[in-house]
Amino acid sequence: MRTTVGIIGAGPAGLLLARLLHNAGIDSVVLESRERAYVEQRQRAGILEQGTVDVLRAAGAGERMDREGLRHDGIELRFERQRHRVDFPALTGGRSVMVYAQTEVCKDLIALQRKEGGPLLFEAEALEVEGAESERPRVRFRHEGREDVLECEYVVGCDGFWGVARKAVPAELSRTFERTYPFGWLGILADVPPSHDELVYARHDRGFALLSMRSPAVSRLYLQVPEGTDPEAWADDDIWDELERRFETDDDWRLRRGPITAKSVTPMRSHVHEPMRHGRLFLAGDAAHIVPPTGAKGLNLAVGDVVTFARALVHLEETGSAERLDGYSETCLRRVWQAERFSYDMTTLLHRAPDATPFDDRIQLAGLRRIATSRAAETDLAEGYTGFPLA
Repeated sequence: MRTTVGIIGAGPAGLLLARLLHNAGIDSVVLESRERAYVEQRQRAGILEQGTVDVLRAAGAGERMDREGLRHDGIELRFERQRHRVDFPALTGGRSVMVYAQTEVCKDLIALQRKEGGPLLFEAEALEVEGAESERPRVRFRHEGREDVLECEYVVGCDGFWGVARKAVPAELSRTFERTYPFGWLGILADVPPSHDELVYARHDRGFALLSMRSPAVSRLYLQVPEGTDPEAWADDDIWDELERRFETDDDWRLRRGPITAKSVTPMRSHVHEPMRHGRLFLAGDAAHIVPPTGAKGLNLAVGDVVTFARALVHLEETGSAERLDGYSETCLRRVWQAERFSYDMTTLLHRAPDATPFDDRIQLAGLRRIATSRAAETDLAEGYTGFPLA
């Protein structure tokens, strides 16, 4: 097989890249190791930044999002039993976010690719990227029981932290930066309408809690738990009791309870791989960087990466200049590190470390009070949450 751009991974990044290239008249092939049903069902991110929303609309993939997604104009911070709302549009010149699950983004992009785009191969396991420094890199893959080769002009690895793309960058050229956190998130899906119409981020002496949603009828909630926690060790009633404690306020707000349909624990870490380009191999999304979910940045960073690549390749096609492709890694990393900083700040502001001291507690509360009383601090949070500009 031959194509211009070989895309490894059919998550939102790989699928969106294929759509952007199709719209620009550039052919591609997408290889995805999992079956279609898995891709369309795996629960991941649910918050789309303003820039991501704009990109999906411009790509022709926003119709169902605009019909079924939930626009959010703010978030609520809770601490010391008090509530403070951060008004995004008022602080950012009209920017907001959209609650629309990654599963739904993937469904929309898969449908478009099947209808209009190039080959999208499920259960096609990428085995190795060869010749990244050559003008014709190759992806060896296994599909339908036999090995094949995809010859490309460029390869974009959207295949996550454990994929083959990042492994194709020589170790002597790679630098990694990482921080792990001694806690995770116990996440649940529940068949109950959300208890608030916007996301609630709660800092409590017992640990962090987040109230989110997937639809007007389905709630998504999280509890900070020790690293390595078994989700099945938590009984449903105990989860609801603990959520109730951490969200408690001095007014008459109440948490709605309902049947829990799924439980999982998400580990927390920050990770960046530099560079994000080696020859004609480009890394995007989790293949290059991971953020703790507190800042809602993972999917949105991946979108920024593939938009940067697509624009750079179109620029090369139109002008003959490879300057933007050559600057891909540097351009992406400027945005990546801002998102890493924001996610780290949100995580350390709201989570209580196992060895936290009274001094640490006072510092956290001082930070939250600063946001609640300073328009400058509140604006910084709103700008970071709604998204850093796409290059």
